[in-house]
Amino acid sequence: MGTMEDLRVTECTQCSKLVECRSRIVNGTGPEDADVLFVGEGPGANEDEQGEPFVGRSGSVLDDQLRIAGLDRETVRITNCVRCRPPENRDPTAEELENCREYLETEIDRLDPEVIVTLGKVPSEHLLGRSVAVTAEAGSVEDVRIEGAPYRLLICVHPAATLYDRSQEETFAETIERAAELAGADGSDGGQTRLDGF
Repeated sequence: MGTMEDLRVTECTQCSKLVECRSRIVNGTGPEDADVLFVGEGPGANEDEQGEPFVGRSGSVLDDQLRIAGLDRETVRITNCVRCRPPENRDPTAEELENCREYLETEIDRLDPEVIVTLGKVPSEHLLGRSVAVTAEAGSVEDVRIEGAPYRLLICVHPAATLYDRSQEETFAETIERAAELAGADGSDGGQTRLDGF
């Protein structure tokens, strides 16, 4: 493993191809007590350049929808399954995902969010441990255990999907609104129910 300073990975050389390709390690942003944690797959070119997750066109789509739902980037935490940009923006390999998993689990454990929102297929499958048909399952909530602790996970299409397929806009908007409800940001009593039974 590399080294972590608080929730920031400061040094890691586990994935040689990613180390060659990256400009920097891209850590999660947002408060360490955020009720909502968004998890993407990995940094793209803009994120690698600026050092923050979801700062390109996808980030603008996410920011706009957060505002509409009564959330904003300053009150949620946004992170990725892997913290280094894969070459040519390819999907992270199973080995790369596994190498970075401890960092993600540490972040989730420290945050203890009301809801984890997976943005797209890779993070959904990575955290649920099964095949996910994202467009069909978007908006559904599942109970998941991560390092033995129970969490609610909300499957969401990737914000970029709305740029290439306008029919995904409504699905994306409704899912972000659901995230706000689950976190209680809409004034309802969302709140994590920690049931021993699941």
